[in-house]
Amino acid sequence: MSTILKVILDKIKAKNPKHYEKLVAHLEGYGTDYENLANSFFNKYNEYLERNQKSIDFGVDCYLHMIEDMLEERFKFIREGKYSNSSFDDVEKRIYGNPEIMTYHMHGLVLAQFLWFDQYERILFFIENINKYAKGGKKYLEIGGGHGLYMNEAVNLLTNIEKFDLVDISQSSLDLAQGIINTNQVNYFLKNIFDFRESETYDFITMGEVLEHVEEPLNLLNKINQLLNKDGVCYITTPINAPMIDHIYLFHNETEIRDMLNQAGFEIIEERIVISEKITEKQAAKFKVPVMYAAFIKKQ
Repeated sequence: MSTILKVILDKIKAKNPKHYEKLVAHLEGYGTDYENLANSFFNKYNEYLERNQKSIDFGVDCYLHMIEDMLEERFKFIREGKYSNSSFDDVEKRIYGNPEIMTYHMHGLVLAQFLWFDQYERILFFIENINKYAKGGKKYLEIGGGHGLYMNEAVNLLTNIEKFDLVDISQSSLDLAQGIINTNQVNYFLKNIFDFRESETYDFITMGEVLEHVEEPLNLLNKINQLLNKDGVCYITTPINAPMIDHIYLFHNETEIRDMLNQAGFEIIEERIVISEKITEKQAAKFKVPVMYAAFIKKQ
């Protein structure tokens, strides 16, 4: 019997053989653990699609559309040395305010969580360490839940947590996350994180790939510092040199990220850096290839 992961890859192969070859080459060496986690999440996604009268073909088409956008943004970035958007208003007009674009972009990102090895490395880093850093905590917050992958894993792994909150400024993102997670254990908030009261603190906070979506990420990190309990831990990820249709803030290297975390009053406990292509650090810097940064951080 074909797994949902194989079905997805076969459909990509039929529609974009070159991209399929790249995916397979990058995923070579990832074994049973990878396949089990990918199939588990993609099955939940497929069930969500079926409940909404859609098929996995819809998700594959969205993913391939997103890939086309990425190539275009990549060409612009190499030529101009900056992202296409410079303000949140730009993104809201182009993306967030356009339901058609927002839909295929969000669904495309769902498949990327396991089709891109660097994305898998980040969720693996999270899974391997979440119990260690969230042990004993009672309140958990995720900022920008997107596709629901991290919250889904947190709910499964953290039996000690009594309150799971997920906040996002996009209703479509919340709907997607809620549909995939499909549990009543999570509270969903259509809200700006800056509107959360500082008295509402959490033992663990997750924020995956949000910093690059705001104009002033330092302000967002300062807010997280206020919402994190004294002994709390935050898991944060953000990309370097990664043009996308909705990215605003450009990090040129990991040092810039570390410096900003320090400026916001955080100490890095543990970090993982993954280049999105099978090349050296020197090559990645030279050709401005996207690099993915993840870290567990705590207050200084």
